[in-house]
Amino acid sequence: MSTERIYEAVIRASAGRLVRGGQGLRHLDIGAGQGELIERLRSRYACDSHACDFHVERFPLSDVPIASVDLNTEPLPYAEGAFDLVTCSEVLEHLENFRGVLREAYRVLKPGGLLVVTTPNVVNAYSRARYLVSGFATLFGPLPTKHDERHTTGAHITPIAYFYLAHALTDAGFADIRLGIDKIQRTSVLLLALFFPIVLLGWLRFLQVERRKYRTITPDNEAFVKQHFSREGLLGRTIVVSACKPAG
Repeated sequence: MSTERIYEAVIRASAGRLVRGGQGLRHLDIGAGQGELIERLRSRYACDSHACDFHVERFPLSDVPIASVDLNTEPLPYAEGAFDLVTCSEVLEHLENFRGVLREAYRVLKPGGLLVVTTPNVVNAYSRARYLVSGFATLFGPLPTKHDERHTTGAHITPIAYFYLAHALTDAGFADIRLGIDKIQRTSVLLLALFFPIVLLGWLRFLQVERRKYRTITPDNEAFVKQHFSREGLLGRTIVVSACKPAG
Protein backbone atom coordinates (compact mmCIF):
# COMPACT_ATOMS: atom_id res chain seq x y z
CA MET A 1 0.00 0.00 0.00
CA SER A 2 1.27 3.45 -0.92
CA THR A 3 1.66 5.57 2.20
CA GLU A 4 2.25 8.85 0.34
CA ARG A 5 -1.48 9.54 -0.05
CA ILE A 6 -2.12 8.49 3.53
CA TYR A 7 0.40 10.96 4.93
CA GLU A 8 -1.04 13.73 2.76
CA ALA A 9 -4.51 12.84 4.01
CA VAL A 10 -3.30 13.12 7.61
CA ILE A 11 -2.00 16.60 6.88
CA ARG A 12 -5.28 17.56 5.21
CA ALA A 13 -7.22 16.29 8.21
CA SER A 14 -5.00 18.39 10.49
CA ALA A 15 -5.24 21.57 8.43
CA GLY A 16 -7.77 24.01 9.81
CA ARG A 17 -8.15 22.06 13.05
CA LEU A 18 -4.76 22.88 14.50
CA VAL A 19 -4.53 25.69 17.03
CA ARG A 20 -2.33 28.65 16.11
CA GLY A 21 -2.45 27.58 12.47
CA GLY A 22 -0.09 24.70 13.17
CA GLN A 23 2.81 26.90 14.22
CA GLY A 24 4.81 26.27 17.39
CA LEU A 25 3.02 23.01 18.16
CA ARG A 26 4.27 20.04 20.13
CA HIS A 27 3.60 16.97 18.04
CA LEU A 28 3.81 13.26 18.81
CA ASP A 29 3.82 10.57 16.13
CA ILE A 30 2.87 7.18 17.59
CA GLY A 31 4.42 4.34 15.63
CA ALA A 32 6.60 6.72 13.68
CA GLY A 33 8.31 4.10 11.52
CA GLN A 34 10.98 5.82 9.44
CA GLY A 35 9.71 9.32 10.17
CA GLU A 36 8.14 10.12 6.79
CA LEU A 37 5.01 11.68 8.30
CA ILE A 38 7.09 13.79 10.68
CA GLU A 39 9.18 15.08 7.77
CA ARG A 40 6.08 16.06 5.83
CA LEU A 41 4.47 17.80 8.78
CA ARG A 42 7.63 19.75 9.59
CA SER A 43 7.82 20.92 5.97
CA ARG A 44 4.38 22.54 6.41
CA TYR A 45 4.31 23.60 10.06
CA ALA A 46 6.78 24.74 12.71
CA CYS A 47 6.30 21.62 14.83
CA ASP A 48 8.37 20.39 17.75
CA SER A 49 7.98 16.73 16.85
CA HIS A 50 8.56 13.68 19.03
CA ALA A 51 8.27 10.02 18.07
CA CYS A 52 7.75 6.63 19.62
CA ASP A 53 7.94 3.17 18.07
CA PHE A 54 8.69 -0.47 18.83
CA HIS A 55 11.33 -0.68 16.09
CA VAL A 56 13.37 2.41 17.01
CA GLU A 57 16.35 1.08 15.04
CA ARG A 58 14.49 1.95 11.83
CA PHE A 59 14.12 5.65 12.71
CA PRO A 60 16.63 7.86 10.85
CA LEU A 61 15.82 11.41 12.06
CA SER A 62 18.61 12.33 14.45
CA ASP A 63 17.05 15.66 15.44
CA VAL A 64 13.74 14.13 16.56
CA PRO A 65 13.59 12.50 20.03
CA ILE A 66 12.26 8.94 19.81
CA ALA A 67 11.21 6.65 22.65
CA SER A 68 11.06 2.88 22.52
CA VAL A 69 7.63 1.61 23.57
CA ASP A 70 5.65 -1.60 23.24
CA LEU A 71 2.17 -0.25 22.64
CA ASN A 72 0.63 -3.61 23.49
CA THR A 73 1.95 -3.61 27.05
CA GLU A 74 3.28 -0.15 27.97
CA PRO A 75 1.79 3.33 28.36
CA LEU A 76 3.12 6.22 26.33
CA PRO A 77 6.24 7.56 28.09
CA TYR A 78 5.02 11.16 28.18
CA ALA A 79 3.37 13.45 30.70
CA GLU A 80 -0.31 14.23 30.70
CA GLY A 81 -1.21 17.14 28.42
CA ALA A 82 2.20 17.24 26.73
CA PHE A 83 1.16 17.62 23.06
CA ASP A 84 -1.03 19.77 20.83
CA LEU A 85 -1.18 17.18 18.03
CA VAL A 86 -0.92 13.39 18.11
CA THR A 87 -0.80 11.32 14.92
CA CYS A 88 -1.03 7.56 14.63
CA SER A 89 -0.91 6.40 11.02
CA GLU A 90 -1.28 2.74 10.00
CA VAL A 91 -0.54 1.54 13.53
CA LEU A 92 -3.77 0.54 15.26
CA GLU A 93 -4.29 -2.51 13.04
CA HIS A 94 -0.97 -3.90 14.35
CA LEU A 95 -2.04 -3.77 18.01
CA GLU A 96 -3.71 -6.15 20.42
CA ASN A 97 -5.51 -3.35 22.26
CA PHE A 98 -6.06 -0.28 20.11
CA ARG A 99 -8.52 1.18 22.62
CA GLY A 100 -5.80 1.43 25.24
CA VAL A 101 -3.60 3.40 22.84
CA LEU A 102 -6.45 5.81 22.11
CA ARG A 103 -6.91 6.41 25.83
CA GLU A 104 -3.19 7.08 26.13
CA ALA A 105 -3.35 9.51 23.19
CA TYR A 106 -6.15 11.34 24.99
CA ARG A 107 -4.08 11.52 28.16
CA VAL A 108 -1.00 13.04 26.53
CA LEU A 109 -2.98 15.59 24.51
CA LYS A 110 -3.52 19.09 25.83
CA PRO A 111 -7.15 20.22 26.22
CA GLY A 112 -8.23 21.35 22.76
CA GLY A 113 -5.59 19.12 21.17
CA LEU A 114 -6.11 17.07 18.02
CA LEU A 115 -5.67 13.36 17.30
CA VAL A 116 -5.48 12.01 13.73
CA VAL A 117 -5.43 8.25 13.14
CA THR A 118 -5.56 6.12 10.00
CA THR A 119 -6.29 2.44 9.40
CA PRO A 120 -7.31 0.29 6.41
CA ASN A 121 -10.98 0.63 5.52
CA VAL A 122 -12.49 -2.81 6.08
CA VAL A 123 -16.05 -1.81 5.15
CA ASN A 124 -15.51 -0.53 1.60
CA ALA A 125 -17.20 -2.42 -1.23
CA TYR A 126 -14.08 -4.37 -2.18
CA SER A 127 -13.41 -5.47 1.40
CA ARG A 128 -17.04 -6.52 1.84
CA ALA A 129 -16.88 -8.62 -1.33
CA ARG A 130 -13.56 -10.17 -0.31
CA TYR A 131 -14.92 -11.04 3.11
CA LEU A 132 -18.02 -12.59 1.55
CA VAL A 133 -16.02 -15.04 -0.54
CA SER A 134 -13.01 -15.65 1.73
CA GLY A 135 -13.85 -14.63 5.29
CA PHE A 136 -10.88 -12.21 5.27
CA ALA A 137 -11.13 -8.42 4.98
CA THR A 138 -8.84 -6.45 2.67
CA LEU A 139 -5.25 -6.32 4.00
CA PHE A 140 -6.15 -8.81 6.71
CA GLY A 141 -5.25 -12.18 5.25
CA PRO A 142 -3.87 -15.31 6.91
CA LEU A 143 -0.98 -14.40 9.21
CA PRO A 144 2.44 -15.97 9.70
CA THR A 145 2.98 -17.38 13.17
CA LYS A 146 5.75 -16.27 15.56
CA HIS A 147 6.17 -13.06 13.59
CA ASP A 148 7.97 -10.17 15.30
CA GLU A 149 8.24 -7.64 12.45
CA ARG A 150 5.34 -5.58 13.69
CA HIS A 151 5.66 -2.89 11.03
CA THR A 152 4.73 -5.15 8.10
CA THR A 153 1.35 -5.97 6.54
CA GLY A 154 1.91 -9.50 7.81
CA ALA A 155 1.38 -8.10 11.31
CA HIS A 156 -2.13 -6.73 10.67
CA ILE A 157 -3.94 -8.44 13.53
CA THR A 158 -6.85 -6.09 14.29
CA PRO A 159 -9.31 -5.05 11.57
CA ILE A 160 -11.18 -1.97 12.81
CA ALA A 161 -14.41 -0.87 11.15
CA TYR A 162 -15.11 2.86 11.36
CA PHE A 163 -17.97 2.43 13.83
CA TYR A 164 -15.74 0.71 16.39
CA LEU A 165 -13.00 3.29 15.98
CA ALA A 166 -15.46 6.13 16.52
CA HIS A 167 -16.96 4.25 19.47
CA ALA A 168 -13.52 3.81 21.04
CA LEU A 169 -12.69 7.49 20.54
CA THR A 170 -15.94 8.50 22.21
CA ASP A 171 -15.28 6.15 25.12
CA ALA A 172 -11.81 7.65 25.53
CA GLY A 173 -13.33 11.12 25.86
CA PHE A 174 -12.81 12.57 22.38
CA ALA A 175 -15.35 14.81 20.66
CA ASP A 176 -16.01 16.26 17.21
CA ILE A 177 -15.05 13.03 15.45
CA ARG A 178 -14.68 13.41 11.67
CA LEU A 179 -14.26 10.76 8.99
CA GLY A 180 -12.05 11.26 5.93
CA ILE A 181 -10.23 9.01 3.47
CA ASP A 182 -6.95 8.99 1.61
CA LYS A 183 -8.44 8.18 -1.82
CA ILE A 184 -11.38 6.64 -3.64
CA GLN A 185 -10.67 2.98 -4.40
CA ARG A 186 -11.56 2.22 -8.02
CA THR A 187 -12.23 -1.46 -7.36
CA SER A 188 -14.81 -0.48 -4.76
CA VAL A 189 -16.46 1.91 -7.23
CA LEU A 190 -16.79 -0.87 -9.80
CA LEU A 191 -18.15 -3.41 -7.34
CA LEU A 192 -20.61 -0.95 -5.83
CA ALA A 193 -21.89 -0.01 -9.28
CA LEU A 194 -22.44 -3.70 -10.12
CA PHE A 195 -24.14 -4.65 -6.87
CA PHE A 196 -25.66 -1.39 -5.62
CA PRO A 197 -29.31 -2.60 -5.57
CA ILE A 198 -28.34 -5.60 -3.42
CA VAL A 199 -26.19 -3.50 -1.12
CA LEU A 200 -28.91 -0.86 -0.73
CA LEU A 201 -31.66 -3.38 0.04
CA GLY A 202 -29.40 -5.17 2.50
CA TRP A 203 -28.52 -1.90 4.21
CA LEU A 204 -32.17 -0.86 4.56
CA ARG A 205 -33.05 -4.27 5.95
CA PHE A 206 -30.16 -4.04 8.40
CA LEU A 207 -31.35 -0.65 9.68
CA GLN A 208 -34.90 -1.94 10.07
CA VAL A 209 -33.89 -5.01 12.05
CA GLU A 210 -31.40 -3.19 14.27
CA ARG A 211 -33.88 -0.42 15.09
CA ARG A 212 -37.04 -2.44 15.61
CA LYS A 213 -35.87 -5.84 16.83
CA TYR A 214 -32.51 -5.40 18.51
CA ARG A 215 -32.76 -1.65 19.29
CA THR A 216 -28.99 -1.21 18.89
CA ILE A 217 -29.18 2.03 16.91
CA THR A 218 -29.63 5.02 19.21
CA PRO A 219 -29.41 8.80 18.84
CA ASP A 220 -25.90 8.59 20.32
CA ASN A 221 -24.48 6.14 17.78
CA GLU A 222 -26.66 6.58 14.69
CA ALA A 223 -24.28 8.99 12.96
CA PHE A 224 -21.41 6.50 13.34
CA VAL A 225 -23.56 3.65 12.03
CA LYS A 226 -24.60 5.61 8.94
CA GLN A 227 -21.00 6.29 7.97
CA HIS A 228 -20.78 2.63 6.92
CA PHE A 229 -23.08 3.50 4.01
CA SER A 230 -21.47 6.85 3.22
CA ARG A 231 -19.25 7.64 0.24
CA GLU A 232 -16.21 7.45 2.51
CA GLY A 233 -17.26 4.16 4.05
CA LEU A 234 -18.20 2.41 0.81
CA LEU A 235 -15.44 3.74 -1.46
CA GLY A 236 -12.50 4.93 0.64
CA ARG A 237 -9.28 2.92 0.65
CA THR A 238 -7.96 4.09 4.05
CA ILE A 239 -10.01 5.87 6.69
CA VAL A 240 -8.50 9.02 8.20
CA VAL A 241 -10.24 9.94 11.44
CA SER A 242 -9.65 13.10 13.45
CA ALA A 243 -10.97 13.95 16.91
CA CYS A 244 -10.46 16.66 19.51
CA LYS A 245 -9.84 16.50 23.22
CA PRO A 246 -12.44 18.90 24.64
CA ALA A 247 -10.98 22.23 25.69
CA GLY A 248 -12.91 22.16 28.94
